[in-house]
Amino acid sequence: MPELPEVETTRRGLAPSVERQRVLRAVVRHRGLRQPVPRGLERRLTGAQVRTLSRRGKYLLFDCVLENGNAGTLLVHLGMSGRLWLVDASTPPEKHDHFDLEFDNGCIVRLRDPRRFGLVLWQAGDAFQHPLLAAIGPEPLTAAFDGAVLHRATRRRSAAIKLVIMDSHVVAGVGNIYANEALFSAGIDPRTPAQRVSRARCDALAAAIKQTLERAINAGGSTLRDYVGSDGRAGYFQDQFLVYGRAGQPCTRCAAIIRELRQAQRATCYCPVCQPR
Repeated sequence: MPELPEVETTRRGLAPSVERQRVLRAVVRHRGLRQPVPRGLERRLTGAQVRTLSRRGKYLLFDCVLENGNAGTLLVHLGMSGRLWLVDASTPPEKHDHFDLEFDNGCIVRLRDPRRFGLVLWQAGDAFQHPLLAAIGPEPLTAAFDGAVLHRATRRRSAAIKLVIMDSHVVAGVGNIYANEALFSAGIDPRTPAQRVSRARCDALAAAIKQTLERAINAGGSTLRDYVGSDGRAGYFQDQFLVYGRAGQPCTRCAAIIRELRQAQRATCYCPVCQPR
């Protein structure tokens, strides 16, 4: 599933081609995504200008001014297997290519989503009033998130710390891969009840989350199955994993064998020596 670094990599790749550009047309080939693509979206977007392309958590936000002067935002989520990338007009759509945005500069932004767990939605006015965005926690790569914020958010949480940092109400967009990696970097056992993580360890974990995400973005994200960037290239952060996907292999720090368990049906990998309970 594309996580924050993959979505941010996609945003950075698309932004120069779509910002300040006008939409010639939108093409919806399949409305049956996780939520149905809104009826009339094609008509609404025709002639709209994309002012900026931003990100909130794992959502891409195309901030638009419509032909009638009204403002609104196209929200896109990549779901479990989606990819959003640039194609030219000569590239025919394939079976799982469900949505296109065609721009007057000749670019086409295409959504491919084999599992159809992604989203293409519209929010008039303030995008952050949309129910899917309104309750999202602070962005981890901004000053709004730090050890103090994390410490306050965990004081009454008895759930495992890994599950808490994956909760988008606590911090935006930290998915399974990067939760594993950040907890290893901070030296915290992923099973530790969140309320037992001290302020000092929350400081270390918040810093590790930031550093892990920044490293992943610089590497173009992680390509494990379907994900590629907006230019069609795979990311390579998976080559730098310290624990995720390395169960049964020696720890790069201490040579102990990396272990794996399941938390909320997701794989958790950790070093029993570097991340003591």
